Amino acid sequence: MQIESTLVNELQIGSRLNVAIEHNRRGEFGLLLAMLSVDARDMAQFQLENDVDSTQKLRNKFALPQPQLLVDDISVHPNTIDNAIVFQQCGARQFQLQQALTPEALVIRGSQSDAMVEVLSNCDYLTKNKAINAYQQHTPIEDMHFLDQLSTQRKISNTLSLQLA
Repeated sequence: MQIESTLVNELQIGSRLNVAIEHNRRGEFGLLLAMLSVDARDMAQFQLENDVDSTQKLRNKFALPQPQLLVDDISVHPNTIDNAIVFQQCGARQFQLQQALTPEALVIRGSQSDAMVEVLSNCDYLTKNKAINAYQQHTPIEDMHFLDQLSTQRKISNTLSLQLA
């Protein structure tokens, strides 16, 4: 019998222990038991999800909602939670319940920080667009016909080849 990897707990063996007992293979049964870890913390019932941090494990165990966001960026999360409609239609008590169930962020803003938004509000339209990378500089090559673009590219390549030669 060859083992591909080291055994830590009984979940890795599967039904091989049962098969060894059923077919009266004492050697295989003893080998499998000897290869298991002697540390009780390695047993299957003590194994928790390894890819989840401890706070997330506790949230899952006690069925707690996600923590309230302090700042929510609408450029990253376009569907932000807004409980204002609940307050307008149903009153303060229903708003408090909705806020406890699905808390909204304390500050909802765009991708710019508060200081940058304040600075940009005092700038002209062109400067705002340049700052948020929405400004597209107009290039004359876009207005050229396709054949004119090809001839311009040939001229540029000829000039480069003459300079490198």
